[in-house]
Amino acid sequence: MLPGLYEQQNLRLSYVIWQEGVAPFVVVELLSPGTEKEDLGQTLREINQPPTKWEVYERILRVPYYIVFDRYTDKLQVFQLVADSYSELDLSTPRVWMPGLELGLGLWQGSYQGIERLWLRWYDASGNWLPTPLERESQRANRLAAQLRELGVNPDEL
Repeated sequence: MLPGLYEQQNLRLSYVIWQEGVAPFVVVELLSPGTEKEDLGQTLREINQPPTKWEVYERILRVPYYIVFDRYTDKLQVFQLVADSYSELDLSTPRVWMPGLELGLGLWQGSYQGIERLWLRWYDASGNWLPTPLERESQRANRLAAQLRELGVNPDEL
């Protein structure tokens, strides 16, 4: 476990590049009504003010992918760094594949923690959604039950 990230150590509320040692490859922003214009790069920085969030991602950290999800309208927007600025990708489906990560992110309709809706979810090179921890546990239990049945043991009777 890396120090400073969870439970036993100080929990940081932000990513700090000098502690992480590497710039992020993707930033996922959950759009907030109060910060929507800043999140989408539609605000101008005031003179003598720090750079906007968009400017930090685009010009300072140069994050290759900036993904914005509006959970109120279920709109997914993906911006890719092209040369020196972000260009919005035209998504034919609400998914983006990031070859440098060998990972994709898209919208998945389903139930998570008892809530049915569209969720952001990672997927693999074959287009398969990556399982949640609960799904992984269920898959593991099903595999074990199948192995027991192959051995002639009924797992329902245990």
